[in-house]
Amino acid sequence: MIVSFEDLRSSMVADQLVGRGIRDPRVLDAMARVPRHLFVPAEAVPLAYADRALPIGHGQTISQPYMVAVMTEALALSGRERVLEVGTGSGYQAAILAELARDVVTIERRPELAEAARTRLASLGYKNITVVVADGTAGEAGIPYDAILVTAGAPRVPESLKAQLAEGGRLVIPIGSYGQQDLTVVARTGGVFVESVHESCVFVPLVGREGWPDR
Repeated sequence: MIVSFEDLRSSMVADQLVGRGIRDPRVLDAMARVPRHLFVPAEAVPLAYADRALPIGHGQTISQPYMVAVMTEALALSGRERVLEVGTGSGYQAAILAELARDVVTIERRPELAEAARTRLASLGYKNITVVVADGTAGEAGIPYDAILVTAGAPRVPESLKAQLAEGGRLVIPIGSYGQQDLTVVARTGGVFVESVHESCVFVPLVGREGWPDR
């Protein structure tokens, strides 16, 4: 029996997301729509909807579907937000965010990954995503962001990103050691930053001025 990508996405949402506690209907709908298999290398397409992270080249990965959903749900997006993503990778997380927010600015330090993601996202019709090549730990100056999502593990929350978080906004970032982190949510309320620590996770290191040194 031939199983379609749509069927694989439906199973992914039901088993890996709903089955593990993801409840936001907008997040579930976005995960059911975005074609994850188009964001992985050709040799990884058979595993695109598997419950695991996958290599995308240059020492980087596309995150496990469940972790993408957990981090996205933690932002509590309503659809009106301007979102900053740090760590574009293949562009998959940016596409999910673009389905749920008004505008997305995504930063990638590797030009090759950034250009590939820019081309891929444009081919899929996303017009509300801007891909920037820069040190993501410094953020992207401009209007404060209603939500910030960092898709790499950091030793601490970069002060530059906290400064760019709008009042009432949320910043989601893995914080911990080089090889093990805890998902951390930073909320800005009344000019005060309140951190809450959630589940353990493992991400590639956040490299940059306010992250880990490049090895």
